[in-house]
Amino acid sequence: MMKPLLDLFLTFSKIGLFTFGGGYAMISMIENACVTKKEWITHEEMMEITVIAESTPGPIAINCATYVGLKKKGFWGAVAATLGVVIPSFLIILLISFFLDHFLEIKWVASAFKGIKIAVGILILDAAIKMIAKMKKEALPIIILSVAFVAMMLINVFALRISTIVLMLAAALAGLSIYLIQRYKDKEASK
Repeated sequence: MMKPLLDLFLTFSKIGLFTFGGGYAMISMIENACVTKKEWITHEEMMEITVIAESTPGPIAINCATYVGLKKKGFWGAVAATLGVVIPSFLIILLISFFLDHFLEIKWVASAFKGIKIAVGILILDAAIKMIAKMKKEALPIIILSVAFVAMMLINVFALRISTIVLMLAAALAGLSIYLIQRYKDKEASK
């Protein structure tokens, strides 16, 4: 009983310790550890977890860790995985907070953070490319991806300030509409 829990804790501790840049940067690491190496979940489950974790309150990496732990070993697995991903970051931030006034003034630390920003961008891009490559090659998902990409680029290029809540509600409304239309078509086809 303890060995699988320790494995969950240590796996997510490594992810929490060695990944900078937040949840999006961690997605690629979580997928590598949980899908490729450990085979705890499938790639399809990882995509679903990512979508659900993004739309629920809390950091995406913690939500992903909690789900994987729950699936693997139930409640205690969820606790072990969640603590594993949280504790390293918490301890690092706690340690930095003791020396924060002088920490960012150290030249090599400031330079390291500039390099980390680039690595974070690459990790986020890697996760996005993997998800797009494994996405169903059907018209509707490709249209939704294209519209979302164009909207994101226009929002960024024109520096529009749109509330995240408005974007989430619009995406939820679009998803619900698509679901209801497909359900209606399925009912009509079965008659």
